[in-house]
Amino acid sequence: METTKILIGYAIYLPVALFLTYYVSKTLFKNSKIYMLDIFKGREEIANATNKLFETGFYLLNLGFALMILEMNLYDDSYQLLIEELSYKIGGFTIYLGLMLFLNLYFFFRGKRKARENQNQQNAIA
Repeated sequence: METTKILIGYAIYLPVALFLTYYVSKTLFKNSKIYMLDIFKGREEIANATNKLFETGFYLLNLGFALMILEMNLYDDSYQLLIEELSYKIGGFTIYLGLMLFLNLYFFFRGKRKARENQNQQNAIA
């Protein structure tokens, strides 16, 4: 077994996983500021802080998962197997990132709904 192909696989997988995590995170948390401002009734400081905490957690979970599934088992010394292993790893990680994206969106929408319910309760009391 030649370890060169495994190193090539790592050299391809790691930058792709890091880039995908970065891209999804920046897209999600740039656009989620509006939800955070709505949830926290325009209080920008707490909205930005909460958004940043979500972003940090997103990075930690996704980078941790990307590193956890790093191991490549190439039982054959062929480029075909390397490409198939890479497509499986990157595809699986991409699906995981998509699930994490939708989970975060769920939390944002849930927070917005809870904020609206609290506002409606306060209006009913007043």
